[in-house]
Amino acid sequence: MRRPIPWLWLLLLGLLLLAPGPAGRVALDLLGGLTALVLGLPLLLGGVGWIAWQILRRRLRTCPACGFQSLNAMESCPACGAVFEGTAPGSGPTAGEPFITFGGAPLGRSGAEAPASEATIDVEVVDVDRDG
Repeated sequence: MRRPIPWLWLLLLGLLLLAPGPAGRVALDLLGGLTALVLGLPLLLGGVGWIAWQILRRRLRTCPACGFQSLNAMESCPACGAVFEGTAPGSGPTAGEPFITFGGAPLGRSGAEAPASEATIDVEVVDVDRDG
């Protein structure tokens, strides 16, 4: 057996929303606060996650031999055993010195970071026939 639609309660709720008294204002304020929370919380959590990722990424050390990235504080790579060149995680060029990296591993002079002015990128053009 179906329940009847509660028209009286719907009419009362509509009246509270259209002509809010003190109780209607409290309900609208509560609804507005919940809406702001539902919309703002994912943005806040996303911002906190992005900042945490940036901090974590700065602490990663990249092995010059195999490219393995780790938070290891040892002097050698845990994957291949190669010795790290830098003494501290995140040790790199000073501010103002341009460099180019590819996948976390520096390009250029045998593992050292190359200035952007010395980097060369070779591009090979391939003609693709779409008909056959």
